[in-house]
Amino acid sequence: MCGIIGYVGKEDAVSIIVEGLKKLEYRGYDSAGIAVYGASGFFDVVKQKGRLASLEAGLADNPLTACIGIGHTRWATHGEPSDINSHPHVGNQSKVAVVHNGIIENYKQLKENLEHSGIVFSSQTDSEVIAQLAEHYYNGDIMETVIKISGRLEGSYALGIMCVDEPDMLVAVKKDSPLIIGVSKNGNFIASDVPAVLKHTNEVYYLEDREIAVLTKDSVQFYDMDKQPIQKTPETITWSFDSAEKGGYEHFMLKEIMEQPKVLRDTINSATVSGECKENIENLDISRFNKIVITACGSAYNAGVVAKYVFEQLCRLSVEVELASEFRYKDAIIDSKTLVILISQSGETADTIAAMREAKSKGAFTLAIVNVVGSTIAKESDLCLYTAAGPEIAVATTKAFSTQLAILYALAVRFATSLGKLSSETENELLCEIKALPEKVTEILKHIDSIQKVASSYVGYKSIFFIGRNIDYAIALEGSLKLKEISYIHSEAYAGGELKHGTISLIEENTLVVAIANCERLYGKIMSNVEQVASRGASVLLIGSCKNDEPDERVSSIVLPDVHELFSPSLSVVALQLLSYYVAANKGLDIDKPRNLAKSVTVE
Repeated sequence: MCGIIGYVGKEDAVSIIVEGLKKLEYRGYDSAGIAVYGASGFFDVVKQKGRLASLEAGLADNPLTACIGIGHTRWATHGEPSDINSHPHVGNQSKVAVVHNGIIENYKQLKENLEHSGIVFSSQTDSEVIAQLAEHYYNGDIMETVIKISGRLEGSYALGIMCVDEPDMLVAVKKDSPLIIGVSKNGNFIASDVPAVLKHTNEVYYLEDREIAVLTKDSVQFYDMDKQPIQKTPETITWSFDSAEKGGYEHFMLKEIMEQPKVLRDTINSATVSGECKENIENLDISRFNKIVITACGSAYNAGVVAKYVFEQLCRLSVEVELASEFRYKDAIIDSKTLVILISQSGETADTIAAMREAKSKGAFTLAIVNVVGSTIAKESDLCLYTAAGPEIAVATTKAFSTQLAILYALAVRFATSLGKLSSETENELLCEIKALPEKVTEILKHIDSIQKVASSYVGYKSIFFIGRNIDYAIALEGSLKLKEISYIHSEAYAGGELKHGTISLIEENTLVVAIANCERLYGKIMSNVEQVASRGASVLLIGSCKNDEPDERVSSIVLPDVHELFSPSLSVVALQLLSYYVAANKGLDIDKPRNLAKSVTVE
């Protein structure tokens, strides 16, 4: 969702903020803006609907100079995308400037009260309420003002606040939305995410809910809501600055697809060879639980669906997979004997955080799989396993998804062994299969040109269906999601056996059906489905390790390396990612920043 960057220091705040906003584009946005405290003694504000290029053009026409400022990329929730609705927002008296990520649920009530006091609003946003409320309460102490407004706001927020009466100070506070504080010898930063500050520092603090950070050019201090100082320890980010750059690739998505062999190897080693991840897996006593519930959103949910097949086959333990957005409202049947696995790349997914808190309130043990150290889910879960994906910038996940699968495989094998369902010999065989995945992914990537050629012939399709049986159906869900995310082509995934229960009525000429075929025991079944759709005029793309012994001109193939059926999704998904990428690339679309989407969904 929205991106925040703020800076106070010895260097040019404008260039630093604009550069930071560019690093936050992946979060999704429809407008951008900047406010700085300039030589005039007032706030200078430039904000524009559209891409950052529009903001940069506005700044070129109206150059600003300052050493303190805040910037924002907005993803509209309240009020249409427009210049007026863009952030930063400034109060009527031009004393306070605010950037906000989140949703203020009681903004209408607050707005009505302020309007009755004679305050005139200029935007349709919930966020302007914060700036107007801050000015209403301001009595010469901006930190005291932040404490007062935090007590009135309901919902989620990450705030960066400046006041003209305290021009050397930048104040930040958060609740249920991520915010980090970066420190360097040339100044200090607030930001929604690490990439925004990584060029300048790798030392960051993660702000906890209802903690206040007060930044000057030379210091960062933390306080609670009683104005009592808090001692916090900084985290050292191990990602390199280059890892958040394109590295010569046209898009971050392609770069991240190509990085999968390395990040898979790193994640598998951490989970099976040595390190904290392996220790945490081995120390978890699965015999404590009689049920596993996996909850997540989007692609992470699809990873959970894959895991259900793997866990149930190896562990012979009941597994439920729940959308986090539904889990939080369904009064789930869980207790102290339930293991709840939460999957989130960012560790800040609002619905998954809520699901975690619901599970903990009912006594369940929560195990998180996340990619971001210090994130909310990582800190609040009972146990956290980190993927080694590094920064993922493209909105459509690729390498983070693949590393989530790797962790889930390792968990399933370990659990099955602990439960006595696997011999040590079979355990070793399965671990060897998992450890071989990076090389097999490398083999697929060697044939990227042939996949690109296949994809180029599918650009004109208006509707594409993905089918599979058993675990191939699970990964078909992710293939369909990836395609619709970045190509805007209508797409759906179905279990192959369900075609005849209604869906086959949609199959006609100029329809593409992508069939996943890695389950050898079900190969005849999926090929029967292929015949059914081909006979009705559909084109078919067969993806998998199962060989098509009866060539058919209606059927194209992407052949994958041989792999254990349970771990085949890790190979299928790479081909599906490349298929989606090249279809979208041939359409000339903005692949890294697809319309209406955000990388980290931090609001409900």
